[in-house]
Amino acid sequence: MAAQTEGAPPQASAAEIIEQSAAAIAAAGCESPREDALALVAKALAAPVEELRRDGATEVSVEARAEIERLVARRSEREPLEYILGAAGFRGIEVGVDERVLIPRRETELLVEVGAELPRGARVHEVGTGSGAIALALLSERPDLRVTASDLSPEAAEKARENAARLGIPLEVTVTAGIPDHVEEVDLLIANLPYITDTSIDERSPEIRREPEIAVLGESGADGLGVIRELIAETPSGWRMALEHDTHHGPAMRELLREAQTRRDYRGDERVTVGLAP
Repeated sequence: MAAQTEGAPPQASAAEIIEQSAAAIAAAGCESPREDALALVAKALAAPVEELRRDGATEVSVEARAEIERLVARRSEREPLEYILGAAGFRGIEVGVDERVLIPRRETELLVEVGAELPRGARVHEVGTGSGAIALALLSERPDLRVTASDLSPEAAEKARENAARLGIPLEVTVTAGIPDHVEEVDLLIANLPYITDTSIDERSPEIRREPEIAVLGESGADGLGVIRELIAETPSGWRMALEHDTHHGPAMRELLREAQTRRDYRGDERVTVGLAP
């Protein structure tokens, strides 16, 4: 083995760097410091996470250590891990994410489950598509469905189109608030709209404040249902809707929609209500 160059930092293995990184991330109060550290070291080394889990003996170069330190510093400032990685896994696909779009959450996969139950050839439109994760996951699982999407943010729509192109999934994305004029009739209208309030956001992790305010808070109002009510009011009577909401909104959502049923997410919380526009 070559002698250590005088003045250079001591060599370290990937496993040692992961432990050091996890300690720094934990000190910042992040919830999953070791998993975050694994992901960031893997990104810097261009190595699979599972490979690092199995064997952390690989020596890390000075250049790679500098890059890892830079990534860990971003995470320690509570920048969302997905923004640092530039991607998020969602229901079997990977979508690119950045500051233009909300990070897709596991609980939102419930909306895909609702759409996947539709009969062959059904027509679906998603309002507020963001990264396109919901529409793209649905098309990935059910390519027979006719799915379109829209978002009021041109930047978010651009990201959704980028994801569609990268995944090779054709998806028409329109920039508009609410339901686009060309969407005349659908079998299901899907939406994960803002439902967090100025008060309830303080109960969430600090990372959420790094996501687009228009997607997190919007005009949700004092009870968090402002934007959702607007969409329901705009939707033609009798259209079937699947709407994500906060865990305490179930009773109110069942009042807002006809023939409504609320589904629980993987944690057992009421998360998506399906029903007909009044």
